[in-house]
Parts: sequence; structure tokens; C-alpha cells
Amino acid sequence: MTLLASRDEADRTAPPARGTPADPRWVRPSLAALLLATAVLYLWNLGESGWANAFYSAAAQAGSLSWKALFFGSSDAANAITVDKTPAALWVMTLSARLFGVDAWSILVPQALMGVGSVALLYAAVRRTSGPAAGLLAGTVLALTPAAALMFRFNNPDALLVLLLTAGAYCVVRALEKASPRWLVLAGVAVGFGFLAKMLQAFLVLPAFGIAYLIAAPTSPGKRLLHLLGALSATLISAGWYLAVVALWPAADRPYIGGSQENSLWELAFGYNGLGRITGDEVGSVGGSPNGGWGGTGWDRLFGDEMAGGIAWLLPAAAVALAAGLWFTRRAPRTDRGRAALIVWGGWFVVTAVVFSYMGGIIHAYYMIALAPAVAALVGIAGTQLWRARGNPAAAGTLSAGIGLTALTAYLLLSRQSDWLPGLAIAVLVAGLLCAFLVFFASRLPDMARRLVAVGALVTVLAGTGVYTVATAATPHSGALPSAGPDTNRGMRMGGGLLGTSLPGDELAALIRQDSANYTWAAATVGSNNAAGYQLGSGAPVMAVGGFNGTDPAPTLEQFQEYVRKGRIHYFLGEGMMMRGETGSDAAERIAAWVADNYEPTTVDGVTVYDLSR
Repeated sequence: MTLLASRDEADRTAPPARGTPADPRWVRPSLAALLLATAVLYLWNLGESGWANAFYSAAAQAGSLSWKALFFGSSDAANAITVDKTPAALWVMTLSARLFGVDAWSILVPQALMGVGSVALLYAAVRRTSGPAAGLLAGTVLALTPAAALMFRFNNPDALLVLLLTAGAYCVVRALEKASPRWLVLAGVAVGFGFLAKMLQAFLVLPAFGIAYLIAAPTSPGKRLLHLLGALSATLISAGWYLAVVALWPAADRPYIGGSQENSLWELAFGYNGLGRITGDEVGSVGGSPNGGWGGTGWDRLFGDEMAGGIAWLLPAAAVALAAGLWFTRRAPRTDRGRAALIVWGGWFVVTAVVFSYMGGIIHAYYMIALAPAVAALVGIAGTQLWRARGNPAAAGTLSAGIGLTALTAYLLLSRQSDWLPGLAIAVLVAGLLCAFLVFFASRLPDMARRLVAVGALVTVLAGTGVYTVATAATPHSGALPSAGPDTNRGMRMGGGLLGTSLPGDELAALIRQDSANYTWAAATVGSNNAAGYQLGSGAPVMAVGGFNGTDPAPTLEQFQEYVRKGRIHYFLGEGMMMRGETGSDAAERIAAWVADNYEPTTVDGVTVYDLSR
């Protein structure tokens, strides 16, 4: 038996993969309490964020009016251009909007429910290999990760991505139990649909899933390879069918693919949203570049000011957990499920962390949610197993070190905002170091004292990330670049521009709506975020000239002139804007200049308006 045994060896009170004995009586109430608390945390006062990311809310509004807009993920109901992602996350929001009406709650509640589902799936996956206590700890850590609270209360695609990848990991864990090709194929389907939420980022978990099955599945090498090929085929089919449909659909009968320069979803998936995110060579981006335009890269990137608040609280503990788990299970049989679980979650953790640390293209702080399930699972698995093995000095020392390191990390992160909850940082550090010391000697303590030490250590480990998560959930967030933490200035609405959205005043909204039924687009403006605000405020289709960054060649100047000649666009809003990127199309600039040269401007609610019907 290895020092860190699998669940079936270490926790005889927990059920096997199937059948009896039943869980201890405390498990179901504890799980119910965890899921209820998660739901409250993610749903409480959710409407305060308004439209959240108006870019996606406007697309959901468009899809509620047009099935074609729903299928393609169009920014407007007249289907001028799509958002710059595959639309799986929009399908969920849009169907909710169709059922319950277009408002903040119908768009954001599905995201919160995805968070509850992710916690439940993580619990189920970890429980199968390490017992219910480990599953509950993992689920709690995920729920109390600031990046998770941020995204499960927001309408970016990341919520659906994490739900699907966690479902994929659960399926892999099930497949490893009896070398089940059916469960492995389901894992491939989950990852494939994750691609339809956020493209190539979904595939970062594939190395971990494949290696774990190749090493640990209880069947012959030939069958392991055959099963993996079947799962890979399922992934490619579930991801590729949509790309194939869009490629075969006549371009004249669908919206332009936003984020691409050639009206191609393949280009979007493997360029701007694919390898370009790694290399920084993203045509049409307004910030990324081959020279690292999105900030410095390196091993410490995730601990920098931008990223750390969302995820760094338990990153060192997760690294210690992975290293210790693999060391203590080094002599386990090939098919040991405990070690296989470490490979699944550890591989997810390592690959994603390395990519995020060194990618040279677009990266934002909220991407860190993709690390949260892996971090939570590693902490849950190793934390409970090391506690069970506390009589061994090596296990007790490792657990003690993890607790102390977590307390130090929380102290350093909290000290960066010394004016927020002053005194918390030093309190967490002192309590953490005391608990770390007591944990090392826990096996020699009386039962009651040992329980108190365990509770104290658990509270200390979760204190920093928990308080920061609650602060994140209590802060309304909107705009394109939300970030975790209590500072409302970073996550709140920004004014007009490419990355912010402002709703129009009453007079302008009424003007846009005026005679809108007589036009294909009630208005046009440069940039998707600007268009989203006008569209949400007026309820009428607004063309996003140039797509998200204003650098897509959609429409061209000639196409725009033809639309105007045929009376399909009523107003042009704004002066246009200078493109900040060095690549991409200048069509939007040319359109804005042509409008300014040929039409008289007026000002309504502080916005320059050109009436193209005159």
C-alpha cells in the first residue's frame, strides 16, 4: 500500500464506485449545504451587474429575435457580423432570453447555475477516487476561488467552458475505473463542445486526459490506444461539425465571421483565437503583438498584480499537492486510481498554468478560472490524504508546509491592498503558521484537540481566498475586462470605446427606434461594444462596423455605401475612432471618414449622429 492510498484503501466508510456501503450520514447534508451556499454566493444581487458584458448580452438579444442570429452568434438581429467566438455559450443565454425575456437575470442566472453544476461535478469526480471528504473540500475551494465567482456571475464564455471541461474530467475518472470506452467518448464530446464555447483553449486539458488513460486504464495497451482514438474522434466531431456547417453555408446568406480577416471560422479558431494567442501574432488585435504587447511573460506571471487576485491564493499549495501526491504514489500499481486522478488534475493544472504564463497574445485576468477546478481538485485530494496519513512524519511535514505556504501567499496578496480590511493579512499569516506547527504534531494530540486543529487549518487555508471571493461577488462588474477583488474601479462600467459600453440617453434611444422597422439596421457605429450599448438601449438592430476591435473588413466601404444607397441603414453614430492596432483592416476608418465627408452631423445626448437617409 502506498502512503497516499486511493479512496477504496484509505476510506473504508466511503462507497466504492458502485453499490454499498452507503456514504456516512454527514455527506449528503454537507453536499446539499455546499451547493446551496454556492448558489447563494453566485446568485445574490446578481442583477446589479446589469448587462455585464454588453457585447454578449446584445448578441443574446439579437438571438432572441432571430434564429439565424442565435445559430451564428450574430451581434445584431439583422446578421451583419458575429461575435468573435464560437457561439455555444450564447446558445445558452439566448435560449434563456427567449424563455424568460431579455434582461440581466435571464442572461446571468444560467452562468451562476453553471457554477453550481461545476462544483457538483468536481465533487463527484474527486469523490470517486479520494472519498467524499476530498470531494467536499475540492468543491469548496472551487466555489471560493475569486476568478470562479467573477465568471460564474458574468456572461463571458468561460463559465460554460469550465462546466464542460469539469464534466470531461469526471467522464475520464469514470472511464479509468473499468477502461470504459463509452465514458471516454463522453469526455471527448464534453471537450469538443468546450471548443464551441472558447475554441482551442478547451484542448489544453487533452494531454492530461490522454496520458492518464494511457497509463492507468485497466486494459491492454492496444485497447487503451484504440479507446483514445475513439475519444479523439468524438472530440473532433463534436467540435468540428459547427465549423463544417459554417464553412459550407453560403457566405452571402450568413453574417460575417467576427474576429477574422477572411470571413472564416477556421481562421478565427486557429488564428486570432488559436495559435495567435500563443505567439502574439493576432491579425486585427488592438493590443497583442509578437513583441509581447499583453504584458510580460514568465513563471511569475500568475502572481503579478493583474492575475494573482483571481487564482494565486492556492497555487503554491496545488503545486505542493501534485508533487507530494506523485512522490507518495510512485510505487503504486499502474492502475492505481488515486495516482491516475493526480495525473488528470495535475496535467490540467500544469499545462494550463504554463500556457497562461508564457502566451504572448491576448490574455486577461478572468482567464484564470480555467485553472480553478484543477487547483481545487489537487488541494482536495492531497489535503485529505495527507491528513489521513498524518502519523507519517513525511505526510505531516508536507501538509504542514502546504498550510504555511498558503498562509504566506494570502499574507502577500492581502498586503497589496493594505487599505482593505487592514489587519486581515497578518491575522491569516499568524493563524496559518500556528496551524501549520500544530498539524505537524496532530497525530500526538487528543481527539478533540486534533479536530480543532483540523478545523482551524481548514479555515485558515480558505480565509484569504474566501474573503476575496465574497468581495468579488459583492462587486457589480461590467465591461469587457472584469477582474476579481473588492476594487469596484477595475470591474465597473467604462465609457464609450472598444472595450467599454455606455447605454444611450433617452433621446438618442428614441431617435434610434424611430422608424427602425423601415430599415435593416436602425444605426451603425464602429466597434461591437459601442454597437451593443446602442442596441440594448434602443432594442433595434445596430451594425457593428469592423467587429469587436473595429479592424475586421466588414463591411467594406463599398458594401457600406451600397447599404446606404438602398436605404438599409438609418443613422451612423459617433465620429469613428483611431485604430490602435498595427494590423487588420482599415475599412471602419474609411467608412467613418466617408460618412463625415458626406453627411451633416448633429449631436444628441452628447453623441454625434449622421442621418444617412438624407
